[in-house]
Amino acid sequence: MNTMLETKYGPSISFNDVSLTLGNTEILKKLNFEIYSGALHCIIGPNGGGKTSLLRSLLGQMPHSGAIHIDWQENRTIGYVPQTLNYDTTLPVTVENFMSMTCQSRPAFMNPAAKDRETINSALERVNMAEKSKRIFGQLSGGERQRVLLAQALLPDPALLILDEPTTGLDKAGAAIMRGLLQELKAKGVTILIIHHDLMEVKEIGDCVTCINREVLFSGCPTEELSAERILNIFSSARQAA
Repeated sequence: MNTMLETKYGPSISFNDVSLTLGNTEILKKLNFEIYSGALHCIIGPNGGGKTSLLRSLLGQMPHSGAIHIDWQENRTIGYVPQTLNYDTTLPVTVENFMSMTCQSRPAFMNPAAKDRETINSALERVNMAEKSKRIFGQLSGGERQRVLLAQALLPDPALLILDEPTTGLDKAGAAIMRGLLQELKAKGVTILIIHHDLMEVKEIGDCVTCINREVLFSGCPTEELSAERILNIFSSARQAA
């Protein structure tokens, strides 16, 4: 049975007065907003506004004040796709080896067991990378590596999927695969939190959008919140402050 089809409902998440200060720099200031169960929630905002720091705080990777509450259902698995991966490209690790890190206890350089290989191939097929399972991971293009990271985030079946600008480096075919997978996962009840820079895409795929520039500027329905005037004001103000 394909375990990637089992998710019923993802968690809801609440951010309550979440703040983050590093040294003397205030990164996040009293963020308050909600992410609903099973929603595709987009985070937007100017560069340097704290978007990635927000995700890392949610993942427990950065210290913060305030509270982040995750209301889990039965499945508590988190899938994560970073914007970039710091990786030694000279390592002799194949795509299959890289994928096996999430689904087997023995060393990744060992060939996966038959049941694990089936699961790995199924995930790679979903991002059109199954034919490159024996390729050295470090020799892939940036877009191909991003596809593999997405496939890896599907193992095991996530209830919460977090993506930090996942379309960076993807070609049109890769972006289309990404979009299709997000729609498929959303239909299965997965809660999806994604940092996105394409505001037209946010309008088309997002259930909710939150704009952050150290603090929450607005949060709500994308078609209502993303007016041309508001977007222009946000990003032009950020450029002037830089």
